[in-house]
Amino acid sequence: MRTTIVLNEDLLNEVKTLSGAKSKKAAVEKALEEFVRRRKARRLIDLEGKVDLAYSVDAFLERRKRDVPHR
Repeated sequence: MRTTIVLNEDLLNEVKTLSGAKSKKAAVEKALEEFVRRRKARRLIDLEGKVDLAYSVDAFLERRKRDVPHR
């Protein structure tokens, strides 16, 4: 998708340098990918203590048998 935007040239050059991107497009894509990755990681961190993930080994194996019956 084509989009015309005005970017801070110094910031874009810094992204290119840090990411090793060869083009402005590649630098912007890498920055966007990094942003998305970090936000998803933050959401997981924010869930800490809110979701009960405690399984006993027996409960885990039983659930796995139901989810993957051929194993």
